[in-house]
Amino acid sequence: MTDPLAPARTDRRGMALYGLLGFAAGLPFYMFSTVLTLRLQAHGVALAVIGFFAWVQLLPTLKFVWAPLLDRYDIPGFGRFWGRRRGWIMLASLGIFTAMVAMALTASDASLAVTALFAVLLAFWTTTLEVAADAWRIELYPTQDEQGPIVAANLWGYRSAMVAAGSGALLVADSGGWTAAYLLIAVAAFLPFPLLAAMRPDARHGGGRGVALATGIAASAAILLAAAAVTAAVGWVVLDLAVRAGIDAKSNVTPYVLALCMLPFLLMAAALPKIRRAAPDSALRTSTVLGPYVDFFWRYGFAALILMAFVSIYRMGDVLALNLSKPMIKGLGYSLTQIGKADSVVALGASMIGVGLGGWLATRWRMTWLLALGALVAGLGNFAFVWLAQQRVDEVMLYVATAADQFGNGFAGTVFVVYLSLLVNPRYPGAQYAFLTGFAFLLPRLLAGAGGVMVEAIGYDGFFLLSGALSFAAVLFLPALARISPRKDDR
Repeated sequence: MTDPLAPARTDRRGMALYGLLGFAAGLPFYMFSTVLTLRLQAHGVALAVIGFFAWVQLLPTLKFVWAPLLDRYDIPGFGRFWGRRRGWIMLASLGIFTAMVAMALTASDASLAVTALFAVLLAFWTTTLEVAADAWRIELYPTQDEQGPIVAANLWGYRSAMVAAGSGALLVADSGGWTAAYLLIAVAAFLPFPLLAAMRPDARHGGGRGVALATGIAASAAILLAAAAVTAAVGWVVLDLAVRAGIDAKSNVTPYVLALCMLPFLLMAAALPKIRRAAPDSALRTSTVLGPYVDFFWRYGFAALILMAFVSIYRMGDVLALNLSKPMIKGLGYSLTQIGKADSVVALGASMIGVGLGGWLATRWRMTWLLALGALVAGLGNFAFVWLAQQRVDEVMLYVATAADQFGNGFAGTVFVVYLSLLVNPRYPGAQYAFLTGFAFLLPRLLAGAGGVMVEAIGYDGFFLLSGALSFAAVLFLPALARISPRKDDR
């Protein structure tokens, strides 16, 4: 159901709000990944132990497990006054803030188990914020021309935040310590909460603002404590099983985790004939956990397989190139300082331009043409590294290649988000969008793990030619995609 607060057209306030939500979601990412790794290293934690913390970054892959809850349930207090979507965003904001404050107060890393607990909680609430914000975005702005500017604003905020957290947090930590760095980012990430709390109530809800706020904070405290307890228990069980299985920090568990995540998608595809015949009141379609995902296959039928194949290949070239572009550039003779400059101002600026252009064209072009252009510029961005390898070492050449890559990445990423948003059923926006975005990066991440082996076999030139060709290959799906339309909802 579309939120009654939705404006007729995308407006500046909506762009500002989603820019802020993107900023709040992007800030915590490096704090439980890159920044945390450097913090642990500074405290003399062994590299073998630090390897375990890399597993935290796999948590967002599992977001489809709890995403249906965000489409089904309200947060007590918050939901009564501000509605379901804002209620979940407010809860997630509190979760991010408390987890980051906890990481600040335990910045000495005296207990690595405690550090790991709060890192997992930070990753969980950050992912929850993204799921809730995406669901609300799809409800507020259901059409392509409305989605374009909002997605662009959201990605502008997200990418700016990653740069701010990745560099700003380290600068603060260097001068004021890790506690100050985490507290600063915690406060910045909490900015959406007071803004949402000051907004008018949902038209279908109401009551007293103060009572709703107090009730919501009390309910959130209980939920946060329960989440911490469950996380601690699950973590203990997982680590115990890992030890028993002989898995240590040097083990590469990513392929197994991602393969396990793909299993539900494959089972759903295998059950397509039964799903297509399912009645509106069948257990499959009314299930809280499975219902949103069954609905996707029910609506698109066997065309869902084409959609899933396209979704998995569209960004595959960029994902493959991501991890190995820097080693290749370093091997060409560029210094870390030169790479750092290219990765900061040049990359951010080119990415912002690509995101903005993608969002603007989404209001004017047909989606099929947008997807084709996105695939082409992404592929050319990967080819830029092949071109760079043929040039003499020159910082300007590095900037040109980086700009081409990041422009294509930003443009294709924006177009892709808009497209996925249009595929979902408004009845289950949070779960189905989490389903699609989760699946989109499962296969690419699995293959990315073999990137080093591929480079050894075909060299860097062959590798980046292949990654670019994969982006171009997505164009082959577009004639079929243009003919796909969902089945009408029978409920």
